[in-house]
Amino acid sequence: MFFVIVSLVALLGVGTLAFGVWKLSGRLRTFVILTGASILGFPISVLLHNAIYGLFILWFGADPWNGGDEPFFFVMAVFICPLGFIVGAIGSIVLAVTRFKTKSRVSHVP
Repeated sequence: MFFVIVSLVALLGVGTLAFGVWKLSGRLRTFVILTGASILGFPISVLLHNAIYGLFILWFGADPWNGGDEPFFFVMAVFICPLGFIVGAIGSIVLAVTRFKTKSRVSHVP
């Protein structure tokens, strides 16, 4: 079940990235790409964290960090990717609403 959820999230990230790269332009494109990369980066970071932690246990024994954990991909998954998603989503929403308001004002001018 875990891999089904991870696969769906990764597919959503790839779709968002593709939409941002091929269909958008300007700053909105940047924010949508940031959102897609964050969505895609989360499951990749989780999988890499678990894989590296498991490999280190296999190679160096049951407690390779003396009670610690593999830090890089953990920080990526827990802090960096959600922060990137929030920034990208809010930026995309603000720019999309601003573009919509600007287009609706221009079309209603006599």
